[in-house]
Parts: sequence; structure tokens; C-alpha cells
Amino acid sequence: MEQSERKKLKEGLELFLNEGLERLTLSHPADPSGCSRSRIRPLLLKGELVFQAEEQVGRQAFHRNMTKEQAVSYICEMLDGTLRQAEMSGGWGTGVVLVSKKGKVTVKLRRKAARENMAEEANTAKIRPQFQEASALLEHNRRKRYILEEGRPVPFLIDLGVMTAEGKIIRSRYDKYRQINRFLEFIEDILPHLNASRESVILDFGCGKSYLTFAMYYYLRELKGYPVRIIGLDLKEEVICRCSALAETYGYDRLSFFCGDIASYEGVNQVDMVVTLHACDLATDYALEKAVGWGAKVILSVPCCQHELNRQINNPLMSPIMGYGLIKERMAALYTDAIRAQVLEYEGYRTQILEFIDMEHTPKNILIRAVRQDKKGSCENSRKKMGEQLRSLLAFLNAEPAIVRLLAPELILKEPPIDALS
Repeated sequence: MEQSERKKLKEGLELFLNEGLERLTLSHPADPSGCSRSRIRPLLLKGELVFQAEEQVGRQAFHRNMTKEQAVSYICEMLDGTLRQAEMSGGWGTGVVLVSKKGKVTVKLRRKAARENMAEEANTAKIRPQFQEASALLEHNRRKRYILEEGRPVPFLIDLGVMTAEGKIIRSRYDKYRQINRFLEFIEDILPHLNASRESVILDFGCGKSYLTFAMYYYLRELKGYPVRIIGLDLKEEVICRCSALAETYGYDRLSFFCGDIASYEGVNQVDMVVTLHACDLATDYALEKAVGWGAKVILSVPCCQHELNRQINNPLMSPIMGYGLIKERMAALYTDAIRAQVLEYEGYRTQILEFIDMEHTPKNILIRAVRQDKKGSCENSRKKMGEQLRSLLAFLNAEPAIVRLLAPELILKEPPIDALS
């Protein structure tokens, strides 16, 4: 990138990298095996405005927080050989950056209509102060970025104690509010896989107080108009009774709740999407087995309390590090989720492991997102290789995780591992 092009790009970024930023996406990778996309959004961390980049590399997402200056340098570097396009929108207007195969950079900016009467020669220094006002404006813009906006009363959020009747978020429940909106972002991403012309059946295993179940129904049916039927399932009868009463109060006639066990539930024959959030230990595995058995198009799973592999792992080579209980517990949990994701790949899903919510808010922050692929049969060689790799990994760990026993028993070791669960 030439110096003059870099200068023009930086001047354009100055118009968007502020609290009014709505969207900034870098895409069109030069090398498909590297970073394929980076989405940048503004955040308030400890009262300071920062910019968070979410990089997509293969099936993984990586996050980094940056100051404005760092964000400008980051975007310039990414567009200098890694990615070839940037799309921006914010309070000022919209912008597109295109990088040709030969490296020529084209920056196209367009002001919003309301600003087109301003003097054509208005420079960045005259525009920027309008976006750098007091924290009240910052809070306003921050609220606008949430799918469920603060200031607009939502009945279920009021009754569940997250929002006041005036639409203000209760301070002690702000983390829950952010978690709900983050979850809805994942739902938004999978909308292309749901049929907008026929009713889709969605099951939420271990729904608990159903903050996210109600949010999912409200977003899909009330805001987006998708014909969905959502079923919440939990073992606690008093919770199910309360959620059923709330659904009836709101007139959510396609949202129902039942008391039951994940492994034995037989209430439906066909399911389009399965959600399992914080289902403890093996409950996640039984939910994934059900989802695959139904041929669910989409699976969203946030595992919790992965104890099984912690008891099974037995490899002398790893004993120097596995002697530390905390390290073994955390490694076993990560191994468990990675194996779950790989078994879903083996069963014909495209799987990603994503950050559900910032670690500072909850340690249970891994989300497994799996989308069924239509060409499972045409990838038999790849599936066979994946099976061999999984079998080798299980032999190395001397383990038989429940997800393998349930969905891919052919990969189980001939000799059972020590302390394997029955």
C-alpha cells in the first residue's frame, strides 16, 4: 500500500472509528487458509471506548481489544495483503474500501442524507467533534447496537427481573442483558438455515428460567416474523410452571414448556434446531445425540461442568502437567468440547467453537455452533481420515467420552480405558 493510499484510508477511518460506529467488516481474504473476515465493533470497558476485532480463522474466532490508534493501524495492516475489502457504516454515513489484486486501494465514502447539505469541503476535524460528546451520547449509541434495545420495554425481560417497566436495564442484571443480546447475535447468524415459509421446530434442552428461550421466541417470531415453534425442557417442575404461565400471559401460543429428561424426551419426531445452554456434564452429550438423531439443521450448545474426561484421562507422558488438579480440570474440559465438535464434524456438520460471552462475565463462555451440511456422503474420504484422527486421540488420552459412545461407537478403543464410565 502506497503512503498516499494509506493516508487516505486513515482519514476515512477517522470518520467511523468513534462511538457512532455501527458496522465495520473486513472481508475477501487474499489467502483463504488464513483470516477470512474481521468484524470490528466499539465497546465500553471500564468507562473507556475501545474497539474489539473478531477475526474468523477457519472454524475459530479470535478477539482483540484496541485503542482507536491501534484499530487504525490494525485495519491498514489487514488491508495490506490479508483482506481486500472493508465495509463501514456509522453516524457519519457509509464507506467501502476495495483493494485490487495488484494492491491498488480505492476508498469510497458517502455521507448520510441529513448531512448532504453541509459544506462539501467540511473536513474531518469539523465532523469528528459531533461524535465525541459526553458519556450520555456514548451510552445512547451503545444501547442502539443491542438487538433488544434499552429504553424499549420487553414484557418477558420485565417479568424476569432484567428490565424495569420503563425499559431501563436493572444495573445488577446488565450482564444477563448482554448475554441475551449476544445469544441473539448467534441466532441472527443462523437465520439463513431456517425456513421462512414453513414452521421450524426448535428445542431448548435445560431451559431453566428461560431468559434465552423467551428472547429467542420474541426475536424470531415477534421481531423477524419467522414461523417457529419453540419447546423448552427442564427437570425443575416449578420453573416449568412459571415459564408456562408467562408464555400464556404474553400470548406466545407457539412457545411451550415441559418437565422432562433430555435423554428420554420423545415429544417430537422432527426438529430443525436444538439449543442446549449450560446442560451439565453428560446432559450436553445426550442433547447432541438427540439433535443429530433428529437431523437438526442447527445446533447451539454451551457446555457446562465437564467432569467425565477428567476422570478418564490417563497418559504417563502427560503426568508432569496433569498432576496439577486445576490444570487437569481445565484441559479436560477443553478436550471434551473439542472432541464434541469433532464428532459433530464426523457426523456431517460444519462446526465452530466460539466465545459466547466475555470471560470477565462468566467462565462458561464456549459455544459450539454446528450447521448440518448436505453433502455428507460425498466426503467419505475426509470422514474416514477424521475418524482415524479421533481414534488416535482417544488412544492417546486412554478415554471413551460419552459423545463418542453415543454417536460414533465405531471409534471406541478395543480395550476400555481405565476408570471409563459405563
